[in-house]
Amino acid sequence: MKIALFGYGKMGKMIDEIVSMEKKHTIVSRTNSLNHKSPESEDLKDADVAIEFSSPESVLQNTRHCLELNIPLVIGTTGWYDRLSEVKDECIKKKGSIVYASNFSIGMNIFFQINQILAGLMGARPEYEPFITEIHHIEKRDSPSGTAISLAKDILKNTSCKTNWINRRNSDNGTKNDNPLDLIILSRREENIIGTHSIEYRSGVDKIEIKHEAFSREGFAKGALYAAEWIKDKKGFYEFNELLQVS
Repeated sequence: MKIALFGYGKMGKMIDEIVSMEKKHTIVSRTNSLNHKSPESEDLKDADVAIEFSSPESVLQNTRHCLELNIPLVIGTTGWYDRLSEVKDECIKKKGSIVYASNFSIGMNIFFQINQILAGLMGARPEYEPFITEIHHIEKRDSPSGTAISLAKDILKNTSCKTNWINRRNSDNGTKNDNPLDLIILSRREENIIGTHSIEYRSGVDKIEIKHEAFSREGFAKGALYAAEWIKDKKGFYEFNELLQVS
C-alpha cells in the first residue's frame, strides 16, 4: 500500500518509522507546512491512501485534495470538528472515503467504551461530581484535547446533571465548579507527556477514577495504519470506533 503523509511532525515520523520497520507499505509523499503538495503532485496521485496528522488549519484543504483525487483519507488531526458536518457532507457527495478519530489508540477506544458504561451507571447518582483531566506535552496546540472532548460528550449523553463542558487550563483550583451544570475539563501541558486522560467521580465520602496513559505514540500510529488498511477499498465516512465494532 502506497501512503501519503500530511503532516511530518512527531506522529508523521512515527508512522514513517513503523512503515520502514514493518516493510508492508511504502511512504510515497511526506508533506508539512513548508512543502505543501498540490493535487497535481505526482507522488500524491500515486498514493493508495493518505494519513492526515498536520494542523486544524490544513485539514479541510488536504481533505479536498484527497476527495478530488479519490484517495481514501485517515484524519488524526483534531481541532477542526466545528467543520465536521461540512466534511462529512462533502465526502458523501463525492463518494469519498474518510476515517477520522480524536484518538487512534486501540486502548483509548476501549477506554471510550468503559467511559460510556460508567457514565450510564453514574447518571443516576447526582451526589457524584464528574470531571475530566487531560495532560499533554507542551507543544500540543489545541485545548482541551479532542479525546477529552469526546469523553465529555459521552458523559453528557448519559446524565441530566450536566448540560455542557467547559475548559480550564493549568489551574490548581480547576475542579471547583461555579456552575453545577458544567462538566469541567482540566487541561495541563507538561514536558515529556505523550497523553494522559482521567475521569473522576467524586462524592463527599469516596471517589471513582478511570485513567488511560499513553507511553509512546506507537499505539496512535499503528491504529492510524490499521484504519488506512481498512478504508483503502471502501467508500463512506467513518469514525474509528466503528471500524473496531464491525471488523
